[in-house]
Amino acid sequence: MTDMTLAPRRRPLWGLFLMPVLLLIAAAAWSAFWFFAASQAEVKADAWRAQEAKSGRVYDCARRTVAGFPFRLEVRCDGASVSLISQTAGQGAGERPVTANLGEILVVAQVYDPKLLIAEFAAPATISDSRGMPSMLVNWSKARSSVVGLPAIPQRASIVFDDASIDRINGSVQVPLARAKHVELHGRLAEGAPLDHPVIETILRIEAGSVQEVHPLLAQPFDAEVRTTLSGLKDLAPKPWPDRFRELQAGGGHVEIVQSRIQQGDLIAVAAGTLGLSPQGRLDGELQMTVAGIEQVIPALGIEKMLDEGVPQATLDRVAPGVKTQDVSNLLGALDRAIPGLGKVVRQNANVGVAAGINALGKEAVLEGRKARAFPLRFVDGAVYLGPLKVGQTPPLY
Repeated sequence: MTDMTLAPRRRPLWGLFLMPVLLLIAAAAWSAFWFFAASQAEVKADAWRAQEAKSGRVYDCARRTVAGFPFRLEVRCDGASVSLISQTAGQGAGERPVTANLGEILVVAQVYDPKLLIAEFAAPATISDSRGMPSMLVNWSKARSSVVGLPAIPQRASIVFDDASIDRINGSVQVPLARAKHVELHGRLAEGAPLDHPVIETILRIEAGSVQEVHPLLAQPFDAEVRTTLSGLKDLAPKPWPDRFRELQAGGGHVEIVQSRIQQGDLIAVAAGTLGLSPQGRLDGELQMTVAGIEQVIPALGIEKMLDEGVPQATLDRVAPGVKTQDVSNLLGALDRAIPGLGKVVRQNANVGVAAGINALGKEAVLEGRKARAFPLRFVDGAVYLGPLKVGQTPPLY
């Protein structure tokens, strides 16, 4: 018998290199795709900036870089600034723009999902007025935003601030204007709304917020949640805000306050209604309010101060026709002369009468298990009325 030994079959060497070569090709292709996407991100950013600039909102970066390889796109803007040209009612077209400067903005997108953008903002931001002088300082511990739907029309957007503060700069002194532990604003296109007449739904939440120099009622911390629907827009094309508000007014656009709730200590107020714009660009409309604990806010309405300074004749004409302001002043003075301090007592106790008057205007209600009053809050060409009392004034929007 012949002894035969079979030589082992040699495996082709190319098989050993196939996977590394494929991985190398894939890595090269992915790298090329990432750098192409990075270049496109810069192109789209420049196109967006140019579009916004035509609307009077000029965004700029002292230095812009793109990083995040291999799976993310990170666009970092150092020395960011925003200049607002003709964006408010009082700003003329030839005036120097209001400018906000902040240190850094970081925008992040996943390469495989470029329609979702997430941004973080580094504090603080300094706002300079039309004279170029710093007028306000805005600070926060954390600020981020997200936009879904770019580069086409955004479908929804959000922005969130933690430990936010706004200070007015008066020389070397910073005067507090607003504070909030947490602020978030969410907006989205209403489902089914046509793009040529979009409807926008928004939610605003404020935790431990306070505002100075506007109205005493806002100076104490409050929590708020407001849900609105904005209709009457013709499109979402960028344009100056005054032009947008004029478009809304001309087209009968309005904001529907679907639901709102504000709590300040034991005071709880809910409201719903519709607000539009007058031809002068001021708020017009009516909200139906239900308030528990309204007696706590009466002193903040400033009734005593109104009596000290003199009651406007227009107010008396509404609440007491035929009575003259001089008669009221003479009466309070006579009370003080007859019994020193009596006029002051009358002024202080006017709050009680106002509370009774407001109670008479509305009707009894129950709010979250507590006794409450329901009544309308009216906006008439920017003036805010609680019953016959003017309690505030809103500025024009164009």
